[in-house]
Amino acid sequence: MPYMAATLIFKDKFIYADGAIREMVIWKLPVADPDRPHGLKYRLYYGYPDRCLVRYDNEKGKGDHRHWNEKETSYEFESVEKLVDDFKNDIAKLRGTS
Repeated sequence: MPYMAATLIFKDKFIYADGAIREMVIWKLPVADPDRPHGLKYRLYYGYPDRCLVRYDNEKGKGDHRHWNEKETSYEFESVEKLVDDFKNDIAKLRGTS
């Protein structure tokens, strides 16, 4: 079977005045797999160049999960909208704006 690349469907990067970075990247996979039954691959990152504070991703072999400081926990994916909302709510908590 020939290799089929994922299709980029969303990419956004914002740098805060204090140097913190918020980056969200979401791809549509050509075929869903057991780790990504929703057919999406994503990486949502917030932190500094040298320190991740929160990250949501679903690398192959791990499925949907969230990194909060040093801890990694499973994440139950429901929709892209909820994923982005959860991520932005975490950022608001970290920035003290929630």
